[in-house]
Amino acid sequence: MHGLTLAEVMIALGIGALLYAGILSGYILTTSRAEWTAYWLAAQALATDRLEQTRAAKWDTQAFPPVDQLLPSNFPPRVDILDLPISGALIPYATSTVTITLVSSNPPLKCIRVDTTWSFKHRGTFTNTVVTYRGPDQ
Repeated sequence: MHGLTLAEVMIALGIGALLYAGILSGYILTTSRAEWTAYWLAAQALATDRLEQTRAAKWDTQAFPPVDQLLPSNFPPRVDILDLPISGALIPYATSTVTITLVSSNPPLKCIRVDTTWSFKHRGTFTNTVVTYRGPDQ
């Protein structure tokens, strides 16, 4: 019966270390991606919330006098806390900007665009965008 040489043991330890490092880096990457996805979903919910606010604004062209609350001045940029579980002093913020553009006056149609900008750790800034079209109330 013969034993293992020192070289064989070192190669086996090296392969084991590489395998362990690969598993650990995969776990860290998966955790970071899951956290980024949580930020993205929270920003998307914030953008959708702002879009629903514009959809709830009164815009009645048949009233006398006509009512138009769907104006950019009624929806200034807003900074909110992202709806995430928070531990510690690091609070994630996002800025939502609403852009309202008149597409057509006859028939009346406006384009509503909401951009929600947020940052994730040291990877830069990201933007979620939601766009819809809206006609006046009937």
